Amino acid sequence: MEQAWIHIRGIVQGVGFRPFVHKLVRERGLFGNIKNTSSGVELELEGEREALERFAEELPRRAPKLAVIEELTVEYSDELRGYAEFRILDSKTELLRDTLISPDICICDDCLRELRDPADRRYRYPFINCTNCGPRFTIIRDVPYDRAKTSMAAFPMCPDCEREYHDIENRRYHAQPDCCPKCGPEVFYLDKDGQRVAGDAIELARDALKAGQIVAVKGLGGIHLACRCDEPEIARTLRLRKQRDEKPFAVMCRDADCTRKICELSEDEQGVLESFRRPIVLLKKREPGLWHLSENARMGVMLPYTPLHVLLFGNDIDMLVMTSANLSDTPMLTDNREAVKALCGIADGFLLHDRDIQTRCDDSLCWVLDGQEYFARRSRGYVPFPVRLDRELSPILACGAEQKASFCLSRGSYAFSSQHIGDLKNMETFDAYSGQIAHFERLFDIHPRAIACDLHPDYLSTEYAADRAERENIPLIRVQHHHAHLAACMADNGVSEKLIGLVWDGTGLGTDGSSWGAECLIGDFKDFERFGSIRPIPLIGGDLVTKEPDRVAFALLHDAGLDTTGIENAALFEKMLSAGLNCPLSSGMGRLFDGVAALLGIKSQCSYEGQGAVLLEAAAAEDNGVFPGMLAGSPLRFDWREMIREMVMQRNRGESPDVLAARFMNTLIEMAVQQCRAARETSAISTVALSGGSFQNMYIMTRLPARLEGEGFRVLRHRRISCNDEGLSLGQLMIAQAAIEGL
Repeated sequence: MEQAWIHIRGIVQGVGFRPFVHKLVRERGLFGNIKNTSSGVELELEGEREALERFAEELPRRAPKLAVIEELTVEYSDELRGYAEFRILDSKTELLRDTLISPDICICDDCLRELRDPADRRYRYPFINCTNCGPRFTIIRDVPYDRAKTSMAAFPMCPDCEREYHDIENRRYHAQPDCCPKCGPEVFYLDKDGQRVAGDAIELARDALKAGQIVAVKGLGGIHLACRCDEPEIARTLRLRKQRDEKPFAVMCRDADCTRKICELSEDEQGVLESFRRPIVLLKKREPGLWHLSENARMGVMLPYTPLHVLLFGNDIDMLVMTSANLSDTPMLTDNREAVKALCGIADGFLLHDRDIQTRCDDSLCWVLDGQEYFARRSRGYVPFPVRLDRELSPILACGAEQKASFCLSRGSYAFSSQHIGDLKNMETFDAYSGQIAHFERLFDIHPRAIACDLHPDYLSTEYAADRAERENIPLIRVQHHHAHLAACMADNGVSEKLIGLVWDGTGLGTDGSSWGAECLIGDFKDFERFGSIRPIPLIGGDLVTKEPDRVAFALLHDAGLDTTGIENAALFEKMLSAGLNCPLSSGMGRLFDGVAALLGIKSQCSYEGQGAVLLEAAAAEDNGVFPGMLAGSPLRFDWREMIREMVMQRNRGESPDVLAARFMNTLIEMAVQQCRAARETSAISTVALSGGSFQNMYIMTRLPARLEGEGFRVLRHRRISCNDEGLSLGQLMIAQAAIEGL
């Protein structure tokens, strides 16, 4: 007989891990105990050495599907305590908290079957869950993960749930959110004035939706606004009330078959759509394509992920608009009273419940590329699971940028990237941002010894970083925006050697004080050089160009020596350019897309960020044509003027904007290949990383990597985090670590 002390790190709390271990221990005839700790799970076992070794070998292989074992250590001893049984002990809080936390996950098949079974005591109960499904991250206040430290603390278990909780044979054995209609949260329905309505809350909401009303629905990480999809007038009403003129709505479909009614759905896409993470998947629309929901070629679709959603759809609602309940540019609503107040005049009714949302967490959003998620937004279902790195890092806080704000914290070999927070344009979003930083630091017991931020001095994230670094007397490391993008893609792929980086986005402050955004870099975590870019574009009116891309169209025509009289306000733009009045130069790829979209008559006035680029991609026909262009200078710049001249000439001859859109993007792909060839000749590097928001363009992402690989390049793209600004905080973190090591 020997004793084994086993310590396990990873996602091993809230995923049915201790019950699984209890059953495995019993199979092997072992005795001892198990407890959650602030750093994972601890086991003390006694038995024959062979049985102990077999247990340690089988444990990772047979663990629950939601468990992630990052590290397992075993120490053997001859000192025995004489255990005669196996017990699950109370959790142990340690000075150093080092555990991982599971994301929220969708309802499992077993709970779904019980939800629909009239003989089951949880029949139609909207908070049914077990160790294999349900809320996690959004209800946790602190670790270790026990009921007392979650929103479920307000709901003491009834005797029936207590029996299940302590029954090793039960699926709810030590399931912390376990509850039933007798003891758990309650769902209720309010009218448009916030007054409670008697009756079955879910049926009241279903009736309202069928009648064409807009209903606020409280989910796991926030509140959505829901309405029917099939009537354009209903969607127009929601747009008018929410002040969301043209930005696409997400749609929740009852199942994959309903999804196929409106979208193409490949086997890989269906796999991601139906996964337990349940992200919104951007799918190609079937013609003509529900224009009132999404004006572009793709539709964001998700499936029901809570039992409440399942009940809301029933058997007769195929699909609903399901969009975040928030006012323009503010965070998603989570609190019942705030929702009733803020959504007055927007929602016709409220389907709410009394379980508090501890952490706001919006829906994840992705494409499926090469069979796996390619994120536009990494949030519910994925956060707070960390990115595992190939090195040990100091405790660092990286504060991200301004748009698609996120932060990242490091501890050991883990980088904890935050959920989607939004654009840091107002105090409401900033308060959510700073509050989540504090929450992550508490949950993961991280005390930053350095802070990284963007170079731009006017970002609220930069101000937060500078103020805190000064207050806490720790180093502040300012990181160039596109260098951070490059480093993020490197870390995402687990590489550290110097490589070529194509970083395309809308804007980012360059080291020369100008706005960059279509960059070919050569660098690593330590430093970089700007090898290539594009000819800078005057931004007439500064940031106004993102809303009025016809200003960029004028600048492109003017610089190319072409007639500008067809542009509205041409005389004013000419005066501003001549006087150099608020016309900063930018090499932003996003701005080039905006200008071309306006030139081709696709979009000249935008209501949301990147709209012109999205619609230009959607318009592209199948065509292999390429416009002329020239690379010259140092950095090696693409001179787009000849491209614009040829594009305008073909447009004036009557060529379709769809064909011209394709030729424009084909030209950018060829430019990228030429820049990378030249960079390889200079540096002997043949690995290329693709990062930045412009690589959310699936026309380019399904063509450029293949072109580069055909030229002998190894191509890296984002896989675990977003390629847009949401993901660059990981790069800031890695660059800060390199700077610390170099001090």
